[in-house]
Amino acid sequence: MNKTKFYFSFCFLFIACATIAQPYVTKYKWSKDGNSYYTIDANQIVEVALPSQAKQTTLSTQDLTPKDSLKPLRVADFSISQDGNKILIYTNTKKVWRYHTRGDYWLYDLGTKSLFQLGKSLPVASLMFAKLSPDGTKVAYSAKHNVYVEDLASHKITALTTDGTDRIINGTFDWVYEEEFGARDGFRWSPDSKKIAFWHVDARSIRNFLMIDNTDSIYSFTKPVEYPVVGQEPSAVKIGVVNVLTKKIVWANIPGDNREHYLPRMEWADDNNIVAQQLDRKQQTSILYFANAETGMAKAFYREHSDTWVDIKSRWHGDNPIGWDWIENGKAFLWVTEKDGWRHIYRVDKKGNESPVTKGNYDILDLLAVNETEGYVYFLASPNNATQQYLYRTKLNGKGGLELLSDTTEKGTNDYAISPNGKYAEHTFSNANTFPYTDWVALETNTIIGEKPQVHALPAGAPQVKFIQITTDDNVTMDASVLLPTNFDSTKKYPVVFYVYTEPAAQTVIDSWGNGRNFLYNGDMSADGYIYISIDSRGTPAPKGTAWRHSIYKGVGIINIHDQYEAAKQVMKWKYVDTSRVAVWGWSGGGSTTLNLMFQHGDVYKTGIAVAPVAYQPTYDNVYEERYMGLLSDSDNTYEKASPLSYAQGLTGNLLLIHGSGDDNVHYQNSEMVVNKLIQYNKIFSFMEFPNRTHAISEGEGTSRFLSNLYTTYLKEHCPPGGR
Repeated sequence: MNKTKFYFSFCFLFIACATIAQPYVTKYKWSKDGNSYYTIDANQIVEVALPSQAKQTTLSTQDLTPKDSLKPLRVADFSISQDGNKILIYTNTKKVWRYHTRGDYWLYDLGTKSLFQLGKSLPVASLMFAKLSPDGTKVAYSAKHNVYVEDLASHKITALTTDGTDRIINGTFDWVYEEEFGARDGFRWSPDSKKIAFWHVDARSIRNFLMIDNTDSIYSFTKPVEYPVVGQEPSAVKIGVVNVLTKKIVWANIPGDNREHYLPRMEWADDNNIVAQQLDRKQQTSILYFANAETGMAKAFYREHSDTWVDIKSRWHGDNPIGWDWIENGKAFLWVTEKDGWRHIYRVDKKGNESPVTKGNYDILDLLAVNETEGYVYFLASPNNATQQYLYRTKLNGKGGLELLSDTTEKGTNDYAISPNGKYAEHTFSNANTFPYTDWVALETNTIIGEKPQVHALPAGAPQVKFIQITTDDNVTMDASVLLPTNFDSTKKYPVVFYVYTEPAAQTVIDSWGNGRNFLYNGDMSADGYIYISIDSRGTPAPKGTAWRHSIYKGVGIINIHDQYEAAKQVMKWKYVDTSRVAVWGWSGGGSTTLNLMFQHGDVYKTGIAVAPVAYQPTYDNVYEERYMGLLSDSDNTYEKASPLSYAQGLTGNLLLIHGSGDDNVHYQNSEMVVNKLIQYNKIFSFMEFPNRTHAISEGEGTSRFLSNLYTTYLKEHCPPGGR
């Protein structure tokens, strides 16, 4: 690959309207004492000691080779028993919606040096989320929508639930819980290894959305997806506790109609009680309950309410809501809430008494680790720059100040994987003009372990992404990234391409590598002579306080469109901008924004490329839309006003519409609705369907190359590059 081209080829793809896809597995498995970690290295499991970084092989390829095979298992993920004697190996993985969460599991016993497969009587690659019991004697897993337990001594497999069907789901979740709550792993071992708590999802009332496959067979066939659109009641979800020995199930008696509430989080509080979070249908009230495992009796102990929405805890653990941040030997826990106008960490005890741990006019971005011995909590934040991210700590008792731990010379985005004892961390850094690099840090002294990695910046003379602020005539100030053309000449006029997303699920203006550059463009956009801009308007999840983020309530498709247009008008005043060559593009929610801007504001935006857009908001899933837009039954609902489809008659510029017909997230019907409207209004446009491709439009030979070429060709034709 040409080196210069490599610098500008980065796939930072927003492939979901409500979430950004991330790997489901974790890179490191920390040792119990936190002084070493286990990882996969050349398909072997190795242990790396800290701070020495000495490496020792725990499972070799020979260990990982079954007796009847010449090839070792290909390790996708693994876990280690609490006593360190058994290793659970995940292999032969299959994709379920977004992630490879289904496959085969094997167990290696370090004592007997034996390797054997679990769930042998079940179909190949059908096991999900296998977990060793705390005492190391059993493994539980979900398969075929039931929960099973396997005794490791006898290899006896017992079905703890038996009612699983395509719509009765035990131990995992339906489409919308996975997509919108990050809920996939649907069961938990009790600390005493005697019980398993699990979610039970009754999705029988959820209608199928039928995707049509016209290319994989001479006769077309449908692919049904249980998909609750706006206004449809949610699946009925409840939590059960099953006794592993007797198979008796006790259901948690959490008050409220379970078809009008959500249960996104659940963990064990102790041997006899679980703790669970309940949200109402509008996601404005969150209640935490303790439920007794023997009686099912549930008691509310902590409540919070918002007039907009309550942003749930899973948002602060990588869209993977597993675990509960217990402290003080289970007497209290840490909870993240926006109740005081900023996103902060609170200490909450089992009676619901709370006290702030972090406080001030800033947001935490993620709660990373707790070191109770030293009395610190570690978290990510950026009080002074909403486009960046740094590591901080403060005292657990809430009496300490805000202590910055990241190197002050590393301006940009810092991330950390911190050991359970809070002593060590893997640190990664990048900014928009510096390639990512990784080092290891001893947090107690804030010093680098080993050699500092070499920093790779852009080549001399390469255009730099710059971060600015734009203030509109109605006094809204927004962060923006700007990449000017190579050999920029301020006496010339250049075309502008706006990249948009603008919804509550993601920022686009972030000072990290890849941001500010066009991942879909085939070639060097700066060298070709484009100005590339992205703007984070109100409602994007920037660390600017609750008022900023929640101002978009019932205004997705309204407030963000207004802000983007008003900011673009300020850009049009720049003397080197050619106002006759202005393009806008986006994917998913960004595709929706592109349509709204093209249909309503053709005075600014002359060319638009909308990829997989939500054109009519009532077609999207109920959890996402109702969180940010309220219910269809609300007297002040704004669904029609916010939907691009309502403004299709206003199209005056050039529009390319792109969608995959196999999109299970933003359904292909959205683009067909746009096509119908534009035909009705006699509006000429271009349209490209990708047969059977999902929301990512990445499947199939040549797809990514074709998409990039299509995008680039259309842009160059209708918004020609270069200074004039």
